[in-house]
Amino acid sequence: MAQIEVALKEAMEIPGAIGVALVDYDSGMMLGSAGGSAELDLEVAGAGNTEVVRAKMATMRSLGLNDQIEDILITLGTQYHLIRLVSSPKGGGLFFYLALSKTQSNLAMARRQLQAIEAELVL
Repeated sequence: MAQIEVALKEAMEIPGAIGVALVDYDSGMMLGSAGGSAELDLEVAGAGNTEVVRAKMATMRSLGLNDQIEDILITLGTQYHLIRLVSSPKGGGLFFYLALSKTQSNLAMARRQLQAIEAELVL
């Protein structure tokens, strides 16, 4: 069972991790972050990806899909941006945002590692 700071630290240990944030998609506020760079402002990325999550949820409702989002992948030229919704009852409304270097990461392994971190998160 990992708390927020520990979960963020573990996420930064995923090979290729550039930055990670835990974000509340109801408010767009970041609960914590690790990593990042001048090119990757995690505060801005967290708020912007809140809109991505909200749009996908609205689309699912419009389509009448009775399902849950596990993760959302955005592929850029040099990076992967992975959004993983927290599935625990206390984590409702939260998501992890993880940016990875394409050349230094294994996407399948990163997804599995982030899933394991999310499963151990204690709020």
